[in-house]
Amino acid sequence: MTSRTVVADRLRSAVALVGCLLAALGLALVWLARSRVDRPVYVSELGADGEPTAALFEAALLLVVVAGACVAWAGRGVRSVLPGLRAWTVSTSVGAAAGLFLVASQVPCTAGCPLPVGPAATAQDAVHTGAAVVAFAAACVAMLQAASASAGRALRLLSVVCGVAVALIAATGGILSLVGVATAVGGVLELVATSIAVSWLIVFGATTAWGPVRAVAVGAPARGRRTSAQASA
Repeated sequence: MTSRTVVADRLRSAVALVGCLLAALGLALVWLARSRVDRPVYVSELGADGEPTAALFEAALLLVVVAGACVAWAGRGVRSVLPGLRAWTVSTSVGAAAGLFLVASQVPCTAGCPLPVGPAATAQDAVHTGAAVVAFAAACVAMLQAASASAGRALRLLSVVCGVAVALIAATGGILSLVGVATAVGGVLELVATSIAVSWLIVFGATTAWGPVRAVAVGAPARGRRTSAQASA
């Protein structure tokens, strides 16, 4: 391994760890914003026009956006082994999710966050909701790609569990919002789905820095690596 490779490897690890820290901070701010609202709300309502938590929520989303960009850059090259999911890398999906969350952070929903199909909805609500929904979908795809990549067993198992959980929980919360039933439960479900997605990003970033995914990303096999002593035996 050349000195240039060592430097590049250390830079990759450092960027991944920065992404982990920013994601953790962003998630903490989301929960802080939620703790300041004493009524049932969906996550997006924390950043709606006129909400006292709007600035805090925007900061939280921007931290997650930068975290996603860092982890996507550090984990580039990780690809699913399945034909359909290997068309693009995990980093591409993570980067797409980060970009869409950036749109959602800069185009908040209007007061009350009306559904984009309702009579009170505006183009602003449609843009925000559309970006957020597709961002969640891209995050789920990233998790499923990581679940079927040549990485460690623990990451693969965690990724498939998180991907399925986020998809089901977020979809359930969205359906409850659409039909206007148990919206308090729907808000909790959306917060849980957000927490799982950001937590997965943290784990993927940490694994990129220290674990098997890092080996895959830099081109070394994730399994079957032998030390020089083993090779000479």
